[in-house]
Amino acid sequence: MRYGRSVWIYGRLFTIALGLICTPVLKAQEKPSSTRLTTEHYLDLERVNDAQISPDGTRIIYTRQFVNQIEDKWDSALWIVNSDGTQNRFLVKGSNARWSSDGKRILYTADGEPKGAQIYVRWIDIDGPATQVTRVMEAPRAPRWSPDGKSIAFSMFVPEKNNWNISMPQAPAGAKWSAPPRIIDTLHYRQDQVGMLDDGFMHLFVVTADGGTPKQLTSGKWSVGAGELRTAATIDWTPDSKSVVFNADRNPQADLKQGGQMPRETAQLYIVDVATGAMRNLVTRPGAWSKPVVSPDGRLVAFTGFAPSPHTHSVSDLYVVSTSTGDNMQKVSGDFDHDPINMHWTSDSKAIYFDAEDHGARNVYYAGLTGGVKTLTTGAHMLTFDSASRDMIAAGTRTDSENPPDVVRFNLLQPGQVTKLTDVNGDVLGGKKIGKTEEIAVTSAGNTKVQAWIVKPPDFDSTKKYPLILEIHGGPFSMYNVGFNYMFQNFAANDFVLLFVNPRGSTGYGSDFINGIDHNYPGPDYDDLMAAADAVVAKGFIDTSRMYVSGCSGGGVLSSWVIGHTNRFAAAAVRCPVIDWLSFAGHTDIPIFTYSFFNKPFWEDPSDWLAHSSLMSAGKVTTPTLLMTGVLDRRTPMPQTEEYYAALKMRGVPTAILQFNDEFHGTERQKPSNFIRTQLYMMSWFKKYSRSTDGTIIAATDDH
Repeated sequence: MRYGRSVWIYGRLFTIALGLICTPVLKAQEKPSSTRLTTEHYLDLERVNDAQISPDGTRIIYTRQFVNQIEDKWDSALWIVNSDGTQNRFLVKGSNARWSSDGKRILYTADGEPKGAQIYVRWIDIDGPATQVTRVMEAPRAPRWSPDGKSIAFSMFVPEKNNWNISMPQAPAGAKWSAPPRIIDTLHYRQDQVGMLDDGFMHLFVVTADGGTPKQLTSGKWSVGAGELRTAATIDWTPDSKSVVFNADRNPQADLKQGGQMPRETAQLYIVDVATGAMRNLVTRPGAWSKPVVSPDGRLVAFTGFAPSPHTHSVSDLYVVSTSTGDNMQKVSGDFDHDPINMHWTSDSKAIYFDAEDHGARNVYYAGLTGGVKTLTTGAHMLTFDSASRDMIAAGTRTDSENPPDVVRFNLLQPGQVTKLTDVNGDVLGGKKIGKTEEIAVTSAGNTKVQAWIVKPPDFDSTKKYPLILEIHGGPFSMYNVGFNYMFQNFAANDFVLLFVNPRGSTGYGSDFINGIDHNYPGPDYDDLMAAADAVVAKGFIDTSRMYVSGCSGGGVLSSWVIGHTNRFAAAAVRCPVIDWLSFAGHTDIPIFTYSFFNKPFWEDPSDWLAHSSLMSAGKVTTPTLLMTGVLDRRTPMPQTEEYYAALKMRGVPTAILQFNDEFHGTERQKPSNFIRTQLYMMSWFKKYSRSTDGTIIAATDDH
């Protein structure tokens, strides 16, 4: 592919190869439709997740989210359904429900006094209001019942003021002096979805199920949990209700996670006595260990994690360790090369059930203590394993390319049949034509096999030519899947063919595939994306003058990289991108993750940092580019977008920035209205541009 050249004439930039040609006005607003999934129908969509089955297997409580159109947000409510699918009904506002071991009560979280999320307990078969168990100033995270039903453990932030005293003169009476400066002396002081972080640490607490003052179980200048983001710890109780197992990094330098030349994330497993607060190591071997699940007999703890690695990303294995002696960990997942997600012991404590993602799907597996993994469910779907009853009846959600998630049940002892219990979005999808999803096999550079899919417009006609959108996933260590995707269906409803690909670096394909971009990102993933585009074009129904590329986060990295390395696309929507790794390392809330992409810090050798920055290829871009980022984004903050925008403006490339209000990372996650805006702005931008065979951009004028 050739690139356009630019010349300066009388102090102004004229871009030759863009050759912008204006055509008559083009209206880009999508047409209302009662038979296709327009953006308007999105407001009626509901989300379903976290299906929790009662211990006796008779009922399932799940979280149902719906759009509050007045306040422009997603509201959550708990619904309950019998395990045969009958009596599906609203229960209470809230989320994160968990059954007590006797099945008579649930705990859940909802807004309460004095502010924010609080823990509630509700008796299921007794009329009357729920009891607000906590009245704390910080949000309780991931609450879990003790097996005896008397207590609830959770993690919570504990503020710790940074005292730096200086001798200021007395302010005059009535003076309005400015507030003192914010003191920052940690690497992590901001976080996406939060904003600026207060000083302090995450610790474990326990509160009686009847309510009262929570008791703090851990303390010190360290946090329970793992990773560089402030999140809930993964915890579980021992069967005697006397101890809690959790993960933490107690290293005094945990904020830096220093390991060798470059920072690495680490976490160990601990067990704390609830009565005394005495704590001991359960797993001290270096690594990143998490998700402890105690066996029913109390002898073992299952957990996931990986040993220290020079790689940017590592797949977690499944292990067990003794609760009594500790540090005698045993790997039980054999050569299974996928991350276990949710885990549940068999009733005899001899094996572990779990779900995992593999080749764009998610299914349930079984690992015996002697090692090796068996597949229990199969299918091109996303089947979650959220909970299990005493007799091993599991509950979860299932979605495929044509059906949004619904609650399902299946028997772990005879897992062949998965029974659908709800039809939450049947009223929205009834009478709608859904775009068909087709998997395509792609062979990329180095004979690498890559999985990709296309979503075709309803009423697709292979004799016609359709515009193509290549949508690139973020991460980069994540996976596109076969679940229902409203964004993709909406594009298809507007007669675009949507291409989505799992290039090298994607999870779900094993360590070697993930490490295909190790310390080389972007790199061969670009080859995979272009090979997938070539494969779709070869089918003969793509209008090659109307091909577009877009993506957010890691997809923003790659979409900006793509337009700096090829001019085959007529327009791009680069959303929440990283375009300059050097400046990004100082802007983002995940600096450790960022430094791990490179073998050396930039002050030792900046060459790799620069070579993998899209900004350095801005001089080759000829593609009209729409930039979109949330104004609150702390992950890929606005300066990244603004740097790229300025470079493209200097080049004379048609470009614009959309700064989305009330959005953190991503342009559509906080506010439902912003999802609609994201879709409509992208389609408006794409429909404005086409590219002729000689590379000339043809622009239709519009009234945006």
